[in-house]
Amino acid sequence: MSKTENKTKPTQISVEEFIRNSDPKKVEDSFKLIQIMEKLSGEKATMWGPSIIGFGTYHYQYESGHQGDMCRIGFSPRKTAFSLYVMDCGDEKVQPLLNDLGKIKTGNGGCIYFKKLADLNLEILEKLITESLKSTKNRWG
Repeated sequence: MSKTENKTKPTQISVEEFIRNSDPKKVEDSFKLIQIMEKLSGEKATMWGPSIIGFGTYHYQYESGHQGDMCRIGFSPRKTAFSLYVMDCGDEKVQPLLNDLGKIKTGNGGCIYFKKLADLNLEILEKLITESLKSTKNRWG
């Protein structure tokens, strides 16, 4: 068992208050993302750590023994760009969706960066979120 504790955990911070205190240019898109993610996940938005808005939860355990809980999907309205947290961007089911999503950059694992929702194809975004929700359910239950 890993002794390190996951720093990203659900908190009691108000999602609405967090958004209203974030970058004013990202407030409207943040509330739209919440609406989309709540609809697709069936879960209410919850703050994970100081800056991630997450939906649902799953428990993971790696071969190394490291384990923890994480939101199934989530995002953060960071200063330079939105960070969207979904399943692994290297997954073969996801790659075609990423190609059609819009103006994005991808990071390690399931991190997708974009400036504003207007840069994305929202229909593809919904497919990506749905695929991610299925993937975490299939892999972690």
